[in-house]
Amino acid sequence: MKIILASSSPRRIEMMKKNGINPIIIPPRIEEDLPSNMDPKEAVMQLALKKARYVEAAIRSEYTEEPAFIIGADTVVFLDRIIGKPKDRWEAYNILNHLRGKEHFVATGFAILKAGSGEERVFCEVTDVRFKNYTDEEIHAYIDTDEPYDKAGGYAIQGAWGDKIEYIRGDYDNVVGFPWTRIKRELDAFIKASV
Repeated sequence: MKIILASSSPRRIEMMKKNGINPIIIPPRIEEDLPSNMDPKEAVMQLALKKARYVEAAIRSEYTEEPAFIIGADTVVFLDRIIGKPKDRWEAYNILNHLRGKEHFVATGFAILKAGSGEERVFCEVTDVRFKNYTDEEIHAYIDTDEPYDKAGGYAIQGAWGDKIEYIRGDYDNVVGFPWTRIKRELDAFIKASV
């Protein structure tokens, strides 16, 4: 059986390998922009499914006797609006300033497809996060590390900004962008039902 990850996220790849799965990596080439007024949970589920379907179509001619399961995922931060990945320093500052001292939630949508079967399952995991109050100087110093740019909400909980978290309610790995416990449970159930 093949497990295919429809992502190039180093964090998602690392998490799967750390948990004993060495996935085939096929990054989807899709537009990831979402309307900021869309329901964030619905948005991440739709985008995760779009990523997985893109990869399924890309490998269609490669189906073999061996079943292939494709996992797509997308993560956003939400506080008053969907907050994706900052594109520049100004946007990173505005995002982190907006989140300062407030609770927001992180939503990760994920889709699991059995290639060539039409079978698919789509889920969403939500975690609440509250930041401490931090200074403008701390924001600028963090932006100087370049860490904010490829992360939803402009921060990495597992990185240098992790000490700015006041509390988390829910799955820590979800804030990293890949709620492994839930994904593994759903993947195992899907595989079992597909046999």
